[in-house]
Amino acid sequence: MLDPAHARARQQRLLAHLQTRRLDAAVIGWRWHVSYFTTHIPFWLQEAALVLFADGRTVLIAAKDSAVRFATDDVLFYDANWLGTQREKQAALVAEQVVVQLRQRGARIIGTDSSAVSAAVAQRIDTLSAPIDDELLRLRRRKDSDEIALMRKAISCCGAMYGHARHLIEPGIPELRVFGELHAVAVDIAGEPLSARLGNDFACGAMGGPPRKAHAAEAGQIYILDLGPAYRGYFSDASRCFCVDRKPTDAQLHAWETLLGIFPLIERMARPGVRCRDLFEAAEAHLREAQGASMAHHLGHGVGLTPHEFPHLNPRYDDVLAEWDVFTCEPGIYNAELNAGLRLENLYLVTAGGVENMTPFPMELA
Repeated sequence: MLDPAHARARQQRLLAHLQTRRLDAAVIGWRWHVSYFTTHIPFWLQEAALVLFADGRTVLIAAKDSAVRFATDDVLFYDANWLGTQREKQAALVAEQVVVQLRQRGARIIGTDSSAVSAAVAQRIDTLSAPIDDELLRLRRRKDSDEIALMRKAISCCGAMYGHARHLIEPGIPELRVFGELHAVAVDIAGEPLSARLGNDFACGAMGGPPRKAHAAEAGQIYILDLGPAYRGYFSDASRCFCVDRKPTDAQLHAWETLLGIFPLIERMARPGVRCRDLFEAAEAHLREAQGASMAHHLGHGVGLTPHEFPHLNPRYDDVLAEWDVFTCEPGIYNAELNAGLRLENLYLVTAGGVENMTPFPMELA
């Protein structure tokens, strides 16, 4: 679970933003943001909200029967279900209690996230609303130790999945069987259901995509797996590729070696203060020299409560690495000669002196 002390510290960082913008309160309604600031993980069929006032006071509105170990000053409960039936319009039920709190404290200028609860609050009260999603995204870049611990658990699921995949993949294996068995491995390691649909890529002989019905792996193909199991809201992300018949062609081996060469390059360069565009350009220069190819997609992206967030290793952005960022490096090469292509991906934690590879799984092609 997230640590209440760290959750309180995250509240203080958001509070500083409210005070700078002279907001009277913030209303947080997205379930994973509620967890981020309070440690409470709402049941996936139920709504919740946190109200943070400019004096630092916090109020959590949660479903009855929720555990009560929360990092908040007050907790108010509502009936999320009647005799086991989940009630409709729960966002409205939560919003009604939020509005009471805002009116009692005379809050007039409210910071809100993009959530069903915040939208319902806006319909019920005559206040000025100020979106704070951009600030929430910026706050989430700095991963606290409790968040990193949850991400490491998700990463352990990911590593076990790749260990199983290495023995599982062979000519004729259906993509849906690969998906099902790897999902089972992740759940076993997590010790509970994953907190998000097992997404990313499970298609063989393709750049990526979900598993396809009645589609099986074939000899000569490269099976790209891009796995991102999520544990208690926090995602992992890593990609490995496997030669289905363990007999890669010279072209496939050369492409794999080219991709491998990008990781030490990024690991030498990446540290706080480095522009993400510079990392992208260095990786692209390596690809051009070794393969005569350009980057087919971004070099990587931040990971946390969502699979893609700050920082962006993408030339359409101009992000700069900061300490405690978590980001991926995922170069790929795709063309017909490779029988679709290859992609490799590691997940890195930015530290004061450089980066830590959080996904040191084997990367062998065969």
